[in-house]
Amino acid sequence: MKIKHGLTLLFIAALSIAAVWLWRTETIRPAPAAAFKTIDNEDISLGALKGKPVIVTFWATDCPGCIEEIPHLIELYRQYHRRGLEIIAVSMYYDPPSHVVNMRTAKQLPYDVVLDLRAEHSQAFGNVMLTPTTFLISPEGNIVMQKIGVFDLQDMKARIEALLNLAKPAPTTSTAANGGHPET
Repeated sequence: MKIKHGLTLLFIAALSIAAVWLWRTETIRPAPAAAFKTIDNEDISLGALKGKPVIVTFWATDCPGCIEEIPHLIELYRQYHRRGLEIIAVSMYYDPPSHVVNMRTAKQLPYDVVLDLRAEHSQAFGNVMLTPTTFLISPEGNIVMQKIGVFDLQDMKARIEALLNLAKPAPTTSTAANGGHPET
């Protein structure tokens, strides 16, 4: 009887651990084939950005968490854009375009800003309804992180660093093609 009771407890513990692991594990999935028109009338497609890490953040001008994130996004852009990071800020469909343009000017946003007037982009990214919602897309075009609410800046930096390091081609150590000297 004690063995049966012990096995039952062990099974329940294993099931609990598995449930927590599944709940905490982020699912990697392909990013949608989205094409954006910025408020500067530039066209951007996620397909054209393959090979680069991309942050797509859904925000609104009346969202306190979104306003809190703006300095973080500016910092990320300034620190990592030269190394390949792209940031696309998608305003929610209910945000008046004039508010978005004014906020971009007032906060001097250096990254691309997009209006989602028909909620097409929020639907393409899984029907985003809460702001801020941030997606980190790998250079391979997969969503590797989705965060509802304000993201942790240090965690985001670590993730971007990892993606940038993966995107770099490995140095070649072949000596045969270079007269017996390693390539540098």
